[in-house]
Amino acid sequence: MLRSALRRLLQSVIVLLGAALMIFIMLRIIPGNPIAVMMGEHADNAVIERMTAELGLDQPVLVQFFRYLQGALCGNFGTSYSLGKPVSELMASAFGNTLILALLASAFAWILGIVSGIIAAVKKNSLLDHLFMGGSLLGVSMPVFMAAMVLQYFFAYRLKLFPIAGTDSFAGFVLPAVALGWNSAGSVARLVRSTLLDVLEQDYIDTARAKGRGQIGVLVLHALKNAMLPVITMMAIQISGLLSGAVITETVFSINGIGRLAVQAITGRDIPLLQGTVLFSAAVVIIGNYLADSLYRVLDPRIRKGA
Repeated sequence: MLRSALRRLLQSVIVLLGAALMIFIMLRIIPGNPIAVMMGEHADNAVIERMTAELGLDQPVLVQFFRYLQGALCGNFGTSYSLGKPVSELMASAFGNTLILALLASAFAWILGIVSGIIAAVKKNSLLDHLFMGGSLLGVSMPVFMAAMVLQYFFAYRLKLFPIAGTDSFAGFVLPAVALGWNSAGSVARLVRSTLLDVLEQDYIDTARAKGRGQIGVLVLHALKNAMLPVITMMAIQISGLLSGAVITETVFSINGIGRLAVQAITGRDIPLLQGTVLFSAAVVIIGNYLADSLYRVLDPRIRKGA
């Protein structure tokens, strides 16, 4: 099992290096000089050339990449062109808001999704089943930006129950967390329902019922333990996606997070900042998938023995 874990860890590192190289190359094949964009159309050519040389942007792409990689391994992701601060410092200050938002969105998605999925499975083909599955389908289908604007309009602008934007208080995170977690809640609910229905048809469930177990006992002690395995894997992957995919939500609600930093970097053609935020997102997704895979092997002895 240790050998398998080390092999997957090595694969994750290789994928991360490949992602870093692709991000680096793609940002540099985009037409135009980022220094010229940053300094404006009336900037002097001599100044643009001098700044380009000082920042090493006149070097071959692979030379720039290895220099960047060497600095990144030491925690140095360069200096933001537009903000004039170290990228690592900017990401560190923004990561807290993104982490709080992702954790709240995950808690909302998991609680709502698991409860809805269990009720829908137990009340199969009932009005509650159709109601919860219809709501989950709406959550999966509705784009995040649409959910964010609807929540912002009704609960912040009309009812004035929550702030429209900003995170000056805990209440400022509520609507963004709901908007971000709504889609994940729908996916969790549908997966919980389908896996739980499959488990409830197994022979050992009939055996437990024959021994006198009640509906709640069968559900809690036998069915959920096995039905939750794929759900836990999805949840572990979801939290990494929420950490890296909050761009739209942070922009709509004006939250100073990693996603909003990425938008600012794109707008200002700030290559170091954009590299840092995209690489951070890629690293979070890769680490999340690695942890989800490892967690599944720990929880399921059949996978562990096969490893």
